[in-house]
Amino acid sequence: MNKRCNRWSGINRLHLILSATLILCLCFSFLGTGWIASAAQMPEIQRRGYLKIAVKDNLRPLGFRDANGNLQGLEIDLAKRLAVDLLGKADAVKMQPVANSDRLRVVLEKKVDLAIARVTATESRSRLVNFSVPYYFDSTSFVTSNASIQELRNLAKRKIAVLNNSSTIAQVRYFIPTAELVGVNSYTEARSLIESNSADAFAADTSILSGWVQEYPEYRLLQTKLSTFPLSVVMPKGLQYDELRRRVNNAIARYIESGWLKERTQYWGVGDAPYSSQEETTDN
Repeated sequence: MNKRCNRWSGINRLHLILSATLILCLCFSFLGTGWIASAAQMPEIQRRGYLKIAVKDNLRPLGFRDANGNLQGLEIDLAKRLAVDLLGKADAVKMQPVANSDRLRVVLEKKVDLAIARVTATESRSRLVNFSVPYYFDSTSFVTSNASIQELRNLAKRKIAVLNNSSTIAQVRYFIPTAELVGVNSYTEARSLIESNSADAFAADTSILSGWVQEYPEYRLLQTKLSTFPLSVVMPKGLQYDELRRRVNNAIARYIESGWLKERTQYWGVGDAPYSSQEETTDN
């Protein structure tokens, strides 16, 4: 499959997800199911004067704390920019750090209005919440400190660390069937394996590995990416939230068109801007 086909197949998948989300939103709203998200509607947010947004504070370069304890990163910039567009000022937002397991729950339980916390838009998740237009296409990449490993074929018959129970395992097995996979429970454990020569590389999400190489410059990312998947803002379901969702989607579309998101991804060294990452992937 060529690069153009990869790009359009990825966008078509996204359109299917968003279309399914809209249909589910309408169905569950009319059925009156008890678990529909009940975050604040736009008029209430305007009266309150600020957005409540769930973010990550330990995931460089998307959302993390600097040396002074201040939240920084691509997703933090996006939260502040949405506050400007929706409420007129960058400080009209209260950010709540969350664990991965709580990223959807805090929206469903009305604890936040939105979540911008490295959430992949999937069909199963779209049964519970709505997703915005993607602000970034993440991917699966490899990080290594071994100078002899320059491209994917150099990883054949090598030891590659992967997070236990992650979707990365199946991808690596498909594209590099002769590699030996070594399961780890954390990024720290993966780094220890590489430094002790018990693994030659580590496969994980590009956004996270970008932070890895920023913190440990002796490592580098391989250019080849195995797959791409959209990161989106988590938004509540229900027709009463249409104005909030419309404003968020329109704002992100403007950020893509104006080049603001591209500039921010480059500034934070995250990788590719929205829609462009799919042009460099391996056939999938």
